[in-house]
Amino acid sequence: MVRGRPARAVLATLAVGALAVVGIDDPSRVPESARAVLTPTPTPAFERPVQRPNILMVTVDDLAAADMPYLPRVRRLMEGGGVAFADGIAPSPMCVPARASLLTGQYAHNHGAKTVRGPAGGYQARDWDERDTIATALQDADYDTLFTGKYLNGYGKAGTAREVPPGWTDWRATPDPSTYRFFDQRLSINHRLERQQGYTTDVMTAQAEEMIGERRDKPWFAWVNYVAPHVGGPVDAEAPRKKYAGTPQGRFKSTVPDPDDVGHYQDVPLPRTPNSFPDGDPDVPAYAPANVRQFTAADKVALDTVYQRRIEAARGLDRAVARLFRQLRTTGQLDETLVIFTSDNGYAIGNHNLNGKLYHYDESVRIPVLMRGPGLPSGVTVPTAVTNPDLAATILAAAGVEPPRPLDGVDILPWVDAPAQVRVVPIEAYQVAGTQRIYFGVRVGAWTYVRYRKGGQELYDRSRDPYEIHNLARVQEYAAVRKALASLAKRYRGCAGDTCPKGFYAADELSDLLESADA
Repeated sequence: MVRGRPARAVLATLAVGALAVVGIDDPSRVPESARAVLTPTPTPAFERPVQRPNILMVTVDDLAAADMPYLPRVRRLMEGGGVAFADGIAPSPMCVPARASLLTGQYAHNHGAKTVRGPAGGYQARDWDERDTIATALQDADYDTLFTGKYLNGYGKAGTAREVPPGWTDWRATPDPSTYRFFDQRLSINHRLERQQGYTTDVMTAQAEEMIGERRDKPWFAWVNYVAPHVGGPVDAEAPRKKYAGTPQGRFKSTVPDPDDVGHYQDVPLPRTPNSFPDGDPDVPAYAPANVRQFTAADKVALDTVYQRRIEAARGLDRAVARLFRQLRTTGQLDETLVIFTSDNGYAIGNHNLNGKLYHYDESVRIPVLMRGPGLPSGVTVPTAVTNPDLAATILAAAGVEPPRPLDGVDILPWVDAPAQVRVVPIEAYQVAGTQRIYFGVRVGAWTYVRYRKGGQELYDRSRDPYEIHNLARVQEYAAVRKALASLAKRYRGCAGDTCPKGFYAADELSDLLESADA
């Protein structure tokens, strides 16, 4: 059991120079065993055999880490040929802030695109500045920069459909509201609008194949941003909105699989886990998801369909990524291309009574992150946490390009061969159409801590409670751990650049010390 002052001291060491935030302002008072981990692990050397590689970033919309078994080609190509990060994290698990973090290397409270609607929402967010992104930095460094697919929510509205954001050499994006139309959508192609025929995943793949196949004179960065498995239309006969029309279950939205995949998983039910569909939870605040919503037996049947259509849409994504790899091989570019596969955020169906994302639970925060390319090992799983902002920092470092704004994330490539590390990751979320935080907190190794804006806290030890069922925030034995994590959360909720946590700490030493902590 983790309790007492030693645990408090250990958790304090995770914030460089921040012992005072947990009441330990004199390092000599920290036990000798804890002092050994006060210094972060030095950044390992990383050999970069290709100095200016091509970079292909493939993102999918709302794909959870738990959905990866339904993308076997992606796993074979990316995990077998590269590295898989076991703890990919979306610090703000929602479309816009996650994508803006990929563009900037910053947390949502710094880049300003915090949510999907309102003054801090999407493409028109008042504090969002797209003049300094990885696209502009790479283009300034003589990279071709290529985009196809979904951009930030709201792109295309208010007369912006023909705009090309700064930094893009070749721009082929879906303007809203066409973004969520899975067939015959519009594309904004370098200032002109064109109607495209076919299923959106196939259309985006064909656009990407064309763009990366014709590049020869300079290195390129391509961002292929698929819409599936996000909800969308048209609403066909198998979608819940028609299948259960006229009933309360008709309110459930779903994605749209490729017609060849519809029904492929009709016999696969939504997985039921220990945190699925709880009957409320008296140990979490009244406004936590578990206590806000309940699902009927009929709802659960309809959610089976929602889940089945998600994993059917994943089949189309799996084929699409394989096509992109074939194009890289055919054109002789695979060995000089860093490939990144990820999602903007995870997704929960029934877990903690959620049908969506946004909250701090593992199902919505955890994302797949896979990398393959020059200098990376093959068939390696990396336990060290990696975030959306880290991916932007990693891309810039791989290209040898100076960041255009202060980075909150870090280059993760030097850590892929290192022993498991623990780091502090600030997490936060904002109102769907507002500017206020819903919660803020941290993930530190297996610990998750959050504090709600309305008051109330949640604390989970995922090493013992992977489904985050037992809130420890009010358990006296964990008071020191809660206090330490709460102090870290408060310290880093407004961090920026060098004031954000950048240290990596040896996980085995910290784990041993936590496990052996005395009362």
